[in-house]
Amino acid sequence: MKNLKRLGTLLLAVVLILSLAACASSTNDTAEEQQETVTENPTQQDDTQTEEQPQEQAEEQPQEQTVDETTPDEATNGNGVLVVYFSRTGEQYEVGVIDKGNTAIVADMIIEATGADSFEIVPEEDYYPYTYDELIEIAKQEQNENARPAYAGEVPDLSRYDTIFIGAPVWWGDWPMICYTFFEENADALAGKTLIPFSTHGGSGLSGFDKKLASACPDSTIGEGLAIAGTDAQNNQDTVRGKVSNWLSEIGY
Repeated sequence: MKNLKRLGTLLLAVVLILSLAACASSTNDTAEEQQETVTENPTQQDDTQTEEQPQEQAEEQPQEQTVDETTPDEATNGNGVLVVYFSRTGEQYEVGVIDKGNTAIVADMIIEATGADSFEIVPEEDYYPYTYDELIEIAKQEQNENARPAYAGEVPDLSRYDTIFIGAPVWWGDWPMICYTFFEENADALAGKTLIPFSTHGGSGLSGFDKKLASACPDSTIGEGLAIAGTDAQNNQDTVRGKVSNWLSEIGY
């Protein structure tokens, strides 16, 4: 009987030992699973940060700005082109009394077509007569005396321009003497420029404006000129505008 009790006690002890061993094993497995879970989470967070950081950094970096170092004084409003002209109002050949000079009309068409800047040669002392007959007498006197009448105003900075259109009425087969004042006083600044002559006339055409300009400005390149009759400048402006447009196209403008 005692032996049976001892055997029962022994069996109970064995059962208890096995039960404890099973619990311990289960606890260890759970701990290992938790440890694996804890180990994976930081890796996933690091991957997420690695993917997002470049985008965040790109958003935080300031954009580079391009600075325009050109000052207003250095800018050229006329695209490197200037129109210089001398023109007269009052009584003119075959057109009567006019409020806007023939050459001024053509000059404005060139300015409109090219976007050029402009400078009008205006006499410092405007002693030119209002009537045509008296005007041509004064013009002849100036030519005989090889006069150099002064002009008013400050000439634009010619270093800003590569091409300069220069126009005037034909006086006794030549440029008006005041134009030679401009050529000579600005000879150094005109050197290396392309100078393109244009004239308004009463029948003499360009009258050698190009050759005379080349002689006055030997260090400049002289372009192909244009001659417009004064009567057309006043009375046939659509036709003149077409001639100006075709001429500008032929010389590359």
